[in-house]
Amino acid sequence: MFDSFPHGISTRLDRPHYHKEYYKTLKSGIDHLNKLERGQNFKERGFASWEAFAEGQWTQALSLIEERRNAYVQQVEEAGRLGILQRRLRVVEFPVTPYVQWELHVLRLRVEVGDRIRLLDAGTIMDIEQHRQVPEVVILGDRAMFEVRYDSDGNAAGADRYTDPELIAETSAGFEQLYARGEDYAGFFDREIAPLPPPLQSS
Repeated sequence: MFDSFPHGISTRLDRPHYHKEYYKTLKSGIDHLNKLERGQNFKERGFASWEAFAEGQWTQALSLIEERRNAYVQQVEEAGRLGILQRRLRVVEFPVTPYVQWELHVLRLRVEVGDRIRLLDAGTIMDIEQHRQVPEVVILGDRAMFEVRYDSDGNAAGADRYTDPELIAETSAGFEQLYARGEDYAGFFDREIAPLPPPLQSS
């Protein structure tokens, strides 16, 4: 699974060009969008909830998530208008990192507005990750996929764009297998995330 991905030919895009190519492909007539998230520590500067989380203000961080509701509703509605089936699989390591604990509260809002999100215990894919982790990738139909890139501090830093149809098909097949292994968001969240105390670390 994902065996060919590390050897795929790609084009490196900075953040502005990544966003431009992403939305161009999104509106090109694709019928599905699959996102696989693997990293456990990122920074989301500019998101008020994340800023509060990073400062150790957990209660405020949770309360500020709601400000994104309208934006998430618009994203779901846009996907619907475009006829795109949008799915996300979030891999979670244990013990859960503070960032992932916070992010899964954000994803709860996304689920509420209609996003299709499943969660996957990283321990269940150790057989797949013997040599490397599964990729952090966004697959847009059969047209393109983007491996999201981050700098050493966890800040978004653009993406690598892949367009080889065979590589996209292989990566899509890998996503489908992992998505089938995943667990519905609500059950996972209620069991593993909701009972956790506020994280001790601030980032």
